[in-house]
Amino acid sequence: MKYIIIVGDGMADYPLKELGERTPLEAAHTPNMDYIAKNGILGRVQTIPEKMNPASDVANLSIIGYDPKEYYTGRGPLEAANLGVELEADDVAFRCNLITISEDTLTDYSAGHISSEEAAILIKFIDQKLGTDRIKFYPGISYRHLMLVKRGSEERLEALKCSAPHDIIGQSFSKNMPKGNDADILIKLMTESRLLLEKHEINQVRLDLKENPANMIWLWGQGKKPALPKFVDKYGLKGSVISAVDLIKGMGKILGLNVINVPGATGYYDTDYKSKARAALESLKNNDFVFVHIEAPDEAGHNGDLREKITAIEKIDQLIVGQILAAFRNKKDDFRILVLPDHPTPISIRTHTQEPVIFGMFGKNIIPKGSTSYCEKEAEKSELYFDKGYELMKYFISG
Repeated sequence: MKYIIIVGDGMADYPLKELGERTPLEAAHTPNMDYIAKNGILGRVQTIPEKMNPASDVANLSIIGYDPKEYYTGRGPLEAANLGVELEADDVAFRCNLITISEDTLTDYSAGHISSEEAAILIKFIDQKLGTDRIKFYPGISYRHLMLVKRGSEERLEALKCSAPHDIIGQSFSKNMPKGNDADILIKLMTESRLLLEKHEINQVRLDLKENPANMIWLWGQGKKPALPKFVDKYGLKGSVISAVDLIKGMGKILGLNVINVPGATGYYDTDYKSKARAALESLKNNDFVFVHIEAPDEAGHNGDLREKITAIEKIDQLIVGQILAAFRNKKDDFRILVLPDHPTPISIRTHTQEPVIFGMFGKNIIPKGSTSYCEKEAEKSELYFDKGYELMKYFISG
């Protein structure tokens, strides 16, 4: 028996006037997801527990079957795991974005989706200038990087209130700086990074090319080393994870899943969808389970880019869901597939929200319930609802 989960990060949305009060999922051409809805079941799942932030780390932890209230310690430690950065019990890991600011406004949470090559030079420069025996910066992918503070819990840094940069686009960055005891440590680093980065040659070239400069670091998503039981011990399945982002890959490594690095997977609009599907099918030759994560719809949501969001949804449907359904066309009794967003990232507000999301499930022993298409309105008609998101995994692999 094979189990496939496909997560279109941020696919869910609100009805939009420009789409005739339809959501992007309704407006997109998704024959393969519609096939799952018609021949399987639709439902809704609350991936974000009450009083927790609607973040991708929390949501994907729920989807893969772990209660965030019990296991979640922060985003930074998950990303550290994929970068091979070992945390001691009292270390604190922070997500470190390269951002664009103009005067007192945070204008771009991703510094124009800066290339990994340019970003690595900038982060190594920051580490050289601001790193110490206790503070270390590590380059990641594009705008997403890491800062580790050794013995960071001595200052209670994990208890600080830090804003996600994609939540404060167009707002005053000075009013959204970290808050709490010892916040001055982070504020000093972020402020000093601006003075250093604005003069860097890479940013001067980016300005000449009319590209957004990476002229400041933004520290957030902090946490300590988590203690998560291995996926095979919890669910009895050997599996793999396919994603372009350190967060999901790091989560996979901590859970003992095989992390597959797919050539051409970028975490942006230009990601290689076909290669992700091929890698998923190849991994199922030796594993029972594969978790495929696609970041593009979420990036489109944060950018307020409706055209790219619909395009990303259609590519997920055609190039990933379609390929996998075709491979199992004559093996309905040998597999189950689950397709869902992790959370909504509505175009109208350009950030994550907490509402339940749609899921579609198809395969062995799944009896159709009469849904007509894969969209939020159809899912709302279903009686199948999981208030605790982590319980969906158990339901998915049962039967």
